[in-house]
Amino acid sequence: MTNPNGHYGSQGAQSGSIGGSESTAQYGPPAGAQANTGAPPHHGEGSPLPPAPARGPRRSPVQAPDSGRPPSGPGQPNSAPTRIVSPDGERVREKPAGGVSGYFAIVGAIALLLAAVLMGIIGFVMSFAQVAVGVVLFIVAVLCFIASMFLFRGCTSVAPGHAVVLQLYGKYVGTVRQSGLRFVNPFYTKDQISTRIRNHETSTLKVNDLDGNPIEIGAVVVWQVRDTAQAMFEVDDFEEFVAIQAETAVRHIANSYAYDSSDPRRMSLRDNADEITSRLSDEVAARVMAAGVTVIESRITQLAYAPEIARAMLQRQQATAVVAARQLIVEGAVGMVETAIEEIEGRQIVRLGQSERSDLVSNLMIVLCGDQAAQPTISTTRNQQSAG
Repeated sequence: MTNPNGHYGSQGAQSGSIGGSESTAQYGPPAGAQANTGAPPHHGEGSPLPPAPARGPRRSPVQAPDSGRPPSGPGQPNSAPTRIVSPDGERVREKPAGGVSGYFAIVGAIALLLAAVLMGIIGFVMSFAQVAVGVVLFIVAVLCFIASMFLFRGCTSVAPGHAVVLQLYGKYVGTVRQSGLRFVNPFYTKDQISTRIRNHETSTLKVNDLDGNPIEIGAVVVWQVRDTAQAMFEVDDFEEFVAIQAETAVRHIANSYAYDSSDPRRMSLRDNADEITSRLSDEVAARVMAAGVTVIESRITQLAYAPEIARAMLQRQQATAVVAARQLIVEGAVGMVETAIEEIEGRQIVRLGQSERSDLVSNLMIVLCGDQAAQPTISTTRNQQSAG
């Protein structure tokens, strides 16, 4: 019993732009605000004191601003998606560190390496001849070799769809996103992170819906690393973090809605697939924002009742379908009977009394609403009475 709706996808909320400079959360009081210390504000000399506030009904000290969101109705969560924030504050943000082209460094390193080999051989030979120049050439060869190794170490290759995070003795320096061979400081520590679009498919989760019925649900989350610095330093393992938070969001969404609802004003997992997947994208995006990850799309791939109640729920659905079909059949039969009586009396085919009309309505309803084909019978009682 999977979801009959063929389309589950919805565009996820974008959690920021690359670089993260615009998505930095501002903490503390807004600009121009003063902390409430319990003491009256200070006024300079000669400045008039503020007028006493008018007495009236007391208001709550904190009023939530109108966010423009529609009020939550039945079957809708009352709170916004939970956003996970680092206790120390989100302080690490990605910054570019492009470096220079690494092809010149490679050519210089090869040239220094060849020169070091050549001067090393010449210096080694001349040192046996007890010439002071040979020792100098040998030392210069060693220095050239060390310089070539530094140039080789500073070269790093960046594949398309990848980024290299640079650190200098534990301090974040920047991120190289430009693909190709790049040259950076040889003392930098280089960690490569994939920025390609990835899929994460949750396992089949067994949870209870809003009505307490056990259901099986699974989802696919399409995500991408937006901020490499956050992904590297804000969480321990961003891939595992995304996997766990995606399953948590799926469980929360499944607990917030009923699998099926007869009330059209109440959202359900089966009937409101597009709205549910949109809320799922918002929920996952808010949870993985701390890891510098943006959610592109999410969709529910599996939705069914748990096996222990699937048979009972199937019988309930079948009974509901039978009742709806019978109601439609009865409405159609009543209309057909009404039309038949009006046609008979309008054309003056026969005059029907009250008892005859009741018999005709009863017979027509039995014929039209019956499951099996009716077997007609011919009554001769009236003809015999009229003949007698």
